Amino acid sequence: MSDGSVASEVGGATAARANRQDLRRILKELLRNKVALLGLLILLGITVAAVLAPWISPVDPTIQEITSRMKPPGWTTSEGGTNWLGTDHLGRDILSRLIFGARISLVIGVSAVALAGTLGTLLGLVAGYQGGRVDDLIMRATDTMLAMPFILLALAVIAVLGPSLRNIIFVLGITSWVSYARIVRAEVLTLRTREFVSAAQALGSGGRRILFRHLLPNVLTPVIVIATLEVARMIILESALSFLGLGVQPPTPTWGGMLADGRAYLTTAWWLATFPGLCIMVTVLGINLLGDWLRDVLDPRLQL
Repeated sequence: MSDGSVASEVGGATAARANRQDLRRILKELLRNKVALLGLLILLGITVAAVLAPWISPVDPTIQEITSRMKPPGWTTSEGGTNWLGTDHLGRDILSRLIFGARISLVIGVSAVALAGTLGTLLGLVAGYQGGRVDDLIMRATDTMLAMPFILLALAVIAVLGPSLRNIIFVLGITSWVSYARIVRAEVLTLRTREFVSAAQALGSGGRRILFRHLLPNVLTPVIVIATLEVARMIILESALSFLGLGVQPPTPTWGGMLADGRAYLTTAWWLATFPGLCIMVTVLGINLLGDWLRDVLDPRLQL
């Protein structure tokens, strides 16, 4: 075995051991931080409910029973079943609709963040490393996106493409990449003058290898932190679009759509809007609690 192979194996083992130590440190920090642990438990509970929705949901969320419309929480049907959170204006079980609505919120939140994070990170890497006209072009594009009202852009895109799950993810993704691009660009502007980048260039590494092998791993920490907090914002934006009738269309249950249905009955059937509103609030709170802790753990400047 050559000396280079031995050194490579030793280096790989050392890196793996360091990764395991970092993981153990993060887990210990999480167990000590009760607030972050609460956020994680909230998020896990909602995720499990969304995944197991067909099995834990009391009834089909799309079944309408006009004779049972707007029944209060805890109402018992003639067959012996219980609507624990009541029924809506069409007699549909609110609890079942909340459980299935969690699927839409989480899928849109995670997918939109993945699209925005990927696009923004790539553009930020290119802008920071290339500089010059490429940097100016990308930064002017970010300025344009920041100046464009979100609702106006959503209306234009959805009017052309039609309201659907895929189009909502697309709209949220292409309007949210700016923060990733700006932060990644700022990090790359600092990193590209460091010794390890100069050494890679001296060894003949191309621009693509430097970007994805040397620069990308060093900018992932702020990207992960932003992505965690952005999931909560995507859920709120999706709910807002559904509230305006621009989101996923009926009969698919969404929390924002349930809020829109319940706004006309706030004085007569408060539970129609209250429970989906609480679901949005609790989900966003859990994500924010976990995201704040993750920022504190992963950002070394906050540990000084």
